[in-house]
Amino acid sequence: MGILAHVDAGKTTLSESMLYLSGTVRKLGRVDHKDAFLDTYALERDRGITIFSKQAVFSLGNKKVNLLDTPGHVDFSAEMERTLQVLDYAVLVISGADGVQGHTETLWKLLKLYDIPTFIFINKMDQQGTDQAALLSELKERLDEGCIAFGKEESTETLEELAMTDEKVLDYFMEHESIRKEDICRLIKERRVFPCYFGSALKLEGVQELLYGFERYMEPYTGTEEFGAKVFKISRDGRGERLTFLKVTGGKLVVKMPVNLVNKEEKVNQIRIYSGAKYETVNEVEAGGVCAVTGLVSSYIGQGFGVEKGTAAPFLEPVLTYQMILPDGADTTKVLRELKQLEEEEPLLNIVWNPALEEIHVQLMGEVQTEILKTMIAERFHLDVEFGTGKIVYKETIKNPVVGVGHYEPLRHYAEVHLKMEPLETGSGLVFDADCSEDVLDRNWQRLILTHLQEREHPGVLTGSPITDMKITIVAGRAHLKHTEGGDFRQATYRAVRQGLKSAESILLEPWYSFVLEVPSDQVGRAMSDIGQMNGSFEGPEAEDKQGMVRLTGTAPASEMRDYQREVWAYTKGRGRITFTLKGYEPCHNAEEVIEQIGYDSERDIDNPTGSVFCAHGAGFLVKWDEVPEYMHIKEDFLSEGSDEISEEEQTITGNARFGNSSYSSGYGDDPELLAIMEREFGSKQKERDRYSGYRKQTVSAPMPRKTVIKDTEPKKEYLLVDGYNVIFAWEELNELAKASIDAARNKLMDILSNYQGFTGCTLILVFDAYKVKGSQGEVQKYHNIYVVYTKEAETADQYIEKTTHEIGRKYKVTVATSDALEQVIVMGQGAYRISARDFYEDVERTEKQIREINEQQHGEKRNYLLDYAKEEDAKHMEEVRLGKKSEKLDKTIVSDPE
Repeated sequence: MGILAHVDAGKTTLSESMLYLSGTVRKLGRVDHKDAFLDTYALERDRGITIFSKQAVFSLGNKKVNLLDTPGHVDFSAEMERTLQVLDYAVLVISGADGVQGHTETLWKLLKLYDIPTFIFINKMDQQGTDQAALLSELKERLDEGCIAFGKEESTETLEELAMTDEKVLDYFMEHESIRKEDICRLIKERRVFPCYFGSALKLEGVQELLYGFERYMEPYTGTEEFGAKVFKISRDGRGERLTFLKVTGGKLVVKMPVNLVNKEEKVNQIRIYSGAKYETVNEVEAGGVCAVTGLVSSYIGQGFGVEKGTAAPFLEPVLTYQMILPDGADTTKVLRELKQLEEEEPLLNIVWNPALEEIHVQLMGEVQTEILKTMIAERFHLDVEFGTGKIVYKETIKNPVVGVGHYEPLRHYAEVHLKMEPLETGSGLVFDADCSEDVLDRNWQRLILTHLQEREHPGVLTGSPITDMKITIVAGRAHLKHTEGGDFRQATYRAVRQGLKSAESILLEPWYSFVLEVPSDQVGRAMSDIGQMNGSFEGPEAEDKQGMVRLTGTAPASEMRDYQREVWAYTKGRGRITFTLKGYEPCHNAEEVIEQIGYDSERDIDNPTGSVFCAHGAGFLVKWDEVPEYMHIKEDFLSEGSDEISEEEQTITGNARFGNSSYSSGYGDDPELLAIMEREFGSKQKERDRYSGYRKQTVSAPMPRKTVIKDTEPKKEYLLVDGYNVIFAWEELNELAKASIDAARNKLMDILSNYQGFTGCTLILVFDAYKVKGSQGEVQKYHNIYVVYTKEAETADQYIEKTTHEIGRKYKVTVATSDALEQVIVMGQGAYRISARDFYEDVERTEKQIREINEQQHGEKRNYLLDYAKEEDAKHMEEVRLGKKSEKLDKTIVSDPE
């Protein structure tokens, strides 16, 4: 159970009273006496505020309660919000003298966001002027209609209000004039009823009734059977030992139990149950328990263990960034390392080193947190620092969906990532997902990409501010069996995000406040004018109250209202007040001015490159972001919606560029995959237009890619790559023929493979070495129904086959025919099948035999040979010619089948 309140509402005093009445502490501590049980930090006692969340354990009958006390000051809201993520119930403390304040409404929104059943304690009812009926009416109006007054025994009026919240409960009440306890428990659990207790924590009034309500209406926690835990706090004890505070949500946590962290496993050395500053060690904690563990060095706030998933981004976050000014002679590297300890405990500090300005920047909630941080740094690291003037923290998002692509391929490294980036509603934060078949990219690589997406803030391209409010989905990727390392995907992922941001239309966002401004009625005009000048909007004004004050409620940019509190005090002579709550991030009201003022250049940010690295001729080269899609190895349109019906689009393919001594008319228009490979290998035919006169334009219809890259139920397209000269010299007949004429051997192999392709239906690519031909740019031929490739200078057939297999091996079924042992190993690593030249010869022989058998079956008695229908004289003459040629014993390899 957590306890929350606006600052000075008496939250810590209520905690002390609860612990005292439950018998946990013997002496009732007080904040003003600096001896409160839960104010364990010296700075908290000095200032009289709660800075860090604390744990205490007390018993109510047969129930054991873990009480988590949270900070009440707005500057420490992040600490409070992290605690909400592990609560089963909450107690919201409201000052009866002040009623519902601005921060109280923020707390209520958070309790609703995290779906936490809530009890309400209205404190300081002993002060003059408090009115229970008026306060209850205000709770119903500003918080929820389910706020109902409870006491030691529920009155008839209370029961009637409870009955009105649920039809089944109402039916039971009408019949029995009572309400079952389990029904009240259910209504509280479902957040349809919020029990309200009135009293004074300092005088122990109403606190016993509140404890009775806990004991009677709180239901015990029930977790899952499998182990799960959620981290909500990181701190260090007096000896500097790192503590991970967590709630066990399922199963059981045991000492020396291994816990899976990011890419590693660590063991729990010790389990501590804290109560105030003291703790006891235990051997195990069951589901529902809250504890601190030692031994985990890589854990972080919001992390989930076991079956538990990590928590979402916080709702409350800093809107100001400050420059940290170090004393002369300070070691910046050492200071940064020490500050990272503080960032583990308070992630929203977001400590950043700006190399261009050589400055350390820290994000803070306000002046109070700034003073506290200075004191903590001085105490822990013996360093006196100062902070510059706070600046607004901006963010960026995108307006339209895009696919960001990143490639990282310096020599002996390889990774390619495709990310679909879509804008989300304001306040959504970043959402990560994967929609990629494991046939395209193995699951372990996809998980690694997700890790790299989540492990850091990604800067936008307008001002370098963090991105937000978008969904980033993995749609494709590619790895190399031998050359890919984990760091390669980090580089490719970062570059894909940046390339996507450059491709999209970006929007600059700024924080906006929701405010409640109360001023004397004669100052309303001034207040309305000020809000208009600050680009804000408001409702009202509301009617004047008994004190002559008028309330204005509205929103405005945080940058415009930063110092307005002082102005309000000045022009109202101390009578007016304004309270702020962060509404969220919305489009910046003066975006062009801010962008120009910040002067960020995304192309000069060497730590966050927008381009990609590709490899050619054994060396890596950089490709600018706008040219990257042309070089990518995966060619898909992941933005198209796709459907079961494959739509078609007209694609214009430039063709008929002259290659060697031959040309082809059909080109690769019927195979866009091969077209892309050939254009990358030998250059676009568009570029050949100026070099060759025989240019013509050809338009063909090609299917658009599906949204899903591969469907497991669909048969894969088959490719056969043949190492031409390797096969020629391995086949006895062709080898003999090559001794007389290598051209004849090549032509014979092309004829044989044309026949083979016609029967098997695969896409067949025959590759010949031309790497020794000086100046060769590579040649491509379409020979009947097969593709014939002559490699360019300095590229062997092995290299071409490996590259092509790498590009299509994950997507299609690829077989490589060669007897080169090294090449066989390489192509197997690319996911291809391999067949030796000898086995391939046998397969070709079997195929030719099947072709002859089919021909015989089809013809049978219906033979229709030329000699059967020729005149007797002509037939005799042709038979003599045929027998005469046969007697000449020409090489049998070039004699056609007599049929």
